[in-house]
Amino acid sequence: MIEIPEQELRLGDLEADETYRVAVLPSPTTSESTTTDAGPQPEQASQTPPIEKGEQRTVEIEDIGDQGDGITRVERGFVVIVPDTKQSERVTIEITDVRENVAFAEVVDRVRYYE
Repeated sequence: MIEIPEQELRLGDLEADETYRVAVLPSPTTSESTTTDAGPQPEQASQTPPIEKGEQRTVEIEDIGDQGDGITRVERGFVVIVPDTKQSERVTIEITDVRENVAFAEVVDRVRYYE
């Protein structure tokens, strides 16, 4: 049994009191990684952003960047920058631009925290 952080429940991707299946994958030990071939690792080479242009999500703004824009994170800690938002604000956003390691979005709706 794995306890889910409360923040993940607030983001709306998971529901309280629901059952989810997860995979636990082994990682190679130091001695195992030295015995593998030296070829490229496909997992690292093929990482694509976990979000697409035009996608809408309801998120919580986690932080404010140096230029005053809101910052939230989605799967794998992928950063989404949302202008005109405040820290801890809950908003529905639409992704307007996706780059290799960051995405940009606009606010579609401001959501009351407990909706």
